[in-house]
Amino acid sequence: MAAAAALLLLLSALGGAAAQVFPPWNGTFPGFGPGSGGGGAGAAAGTTGVPAMFVFGDSLTDNGNNNDLQSLAKANYPPYGIDFAGGPTGRFSNGYTMVDEIAQLLGLPLLPSHPSASSADAALHGVNFASAAAGILDNTGQNFVGRIPFNQQIKNFEQTLDQLSRKLGGASKLAPSLARSIFYVGMGSNDYLNNYLMPNYNTRNEYNGDQYSTLLVQQYAKQLNTLYNLGARKFVIAGVGSMACIPNMRARSPRNVCSPDVDDLIIPFNNKVKAMVNNLNANRPNARFIYVDNYAMISEVLRNPWSYGFSVVDRGCCGIGRNRGMITCLPFLRPCLNRNTYIFWDAFHPTERVNVLLGKAAFNGGTDVVYPMNIQQLAAWQP
Repeated sequence: MAAAAALLLLLSALGGAAAQVFPPWNGTFPGFGPGSGGGGAGAAAGTTGVPAMFVFGDSLTDNGNNNDLQSLAKANYPPYGIDFAGGPTGRFSNGYTMVDEIAQLLGLPLLPSHPSASSADAALHGVNFASAAAGILDNTGQNFVGRIPFNQQIKNFEQTLDQLSRKLGGASKLAPSLARSIFYVGMGSNDYLNNYLMPNYNTRNEYNGDQYSTLLVQQYAKQLNTLYNLGARKFVIAGVGSMACIPNMRARSPRNVCSPDVDDLIIPFNNKVKAMVNNLNANRPNARFIYVDNYAMISEVLRNPWSYGFSVVDRGCCGIGRNRGMITCLPFLRPCLNRNTYIFWDAFHPTERVNVLLGKAAFNGGTDVVYPMNIQQLAAWQP
């Protein structure tokens, strides 16, 4: 509902739709295939030595941080969470998000949202600060009213640090645990969908595509350096996935095909993020930054869905209108029954099964999907 209300403005900005052509795939997908289930099925949590994980991001990883905000970007109502043990929590999925699966593979419990981690005890294994509609830039997502931009998410993390420091007896006692913790950051999609491509924003008149991606990555690097200065050492940077074929884009095409305009902007941004990761690794030898290529993985699933057990690629499991993508999943709307065969849960977000598969690939995939090492290797890495 929230995403649909804001993205009604996107139609005029995107222009005509065309068939999306994804590049050839020569990669590897550990754990991928028709037999791979959702909700952590088949994922044996190991002992990785990672004491905690801290998550920063948007609706792809939000687990309830917007619930108490005056915001249009919420998912704390049925049928969201229909396959999640706790029911609707604020996750924009029928069940798990990608970081839920990663937490389990690291041997951690599911992370609390920032409002739920009001005590140091609740935050001992990490906190999820992600907020739907949030972006790298503070003004991104204003059409949704309430949201928590990346800069504010970092400030919220500082509050959590103060709590943990007091509990553990000071910053020097906390530092070794922080250095072994995983910091997952996935930002950027809203800076395009809910900023640059919005007709009620002036951003596109101020910057061309190349200038804007440079602006975003420069700000992104500063924000990651702030986290580094606060003690983070093991970073997982998630690239922006392909958005050309989400149900909302297909629904707006007269011919029911993908709209590559957004991806034409996202690809250069992702390339600059990869270069940023390389630069950070070169200049921060006592830290490690890895890049998760969500664009490549989502593109592969869309290109060969049947190879991975998906049969419905062009519409959401829950939504209204053409492709169940014109208006996203409304309260108590009846979703599809065979959710494991769908790539998309609603007009914009993937199903739990896709999230779990992506999480597994990020955890133990090859350098073609997560570079220069995977999360399992990052967990074991020591400077």
